[in-house]
Amino acid sequence: MSAREVPVAAPLLVEGLDRPEELVHRLRFTPLTADGRVGVEVFPLYTTEQTGPSGPAASLVRYHPGASADPHRHTGYEIILVLDGELITEDGRHPKNSLLVMAPGSVHAPRTERGALMLVVWEAPVEPAEPVTEDQD
Repeated sequence: MSAREVPVAAPLLVEGLDRPEELVHRLRFTPLTADGRVGVEVFPLYTTEQTGPSGPAASLVRYHPGASADPHRHTGYEIILVLDGELITEDGRHPKNSLLVMAPGSVHAPRTERGALMLVVWEAPVEPAEPVTEDQD
């Protein structure tokens, strides 16, 4: 094999995104506690172990009923596609088929009351942040 012939891994294929109840039983989700997350599991698609410490990452993320994360700031864009259930952020309730695009510098503390399954793509790692508060006049 020459230097130009770099082997390419086969694509990761996840079928059944339209059947989340089957998906969560078929895939191996693992607990995620980073950033103060409670009741959260992930099925990594790619991680910073592959892309570098400041690189992008993507996962299928499962929030069990009552799950939450501490406030965190995005150092790059984050894309969240709600596949099932409902995600709650400071911007409201986001049901199945909602797409959120969090801009760099944005802060949120996502949670759910009844559970959610999402595709999440992080352009860069997040960092801890103070809670977002409404200005009181």
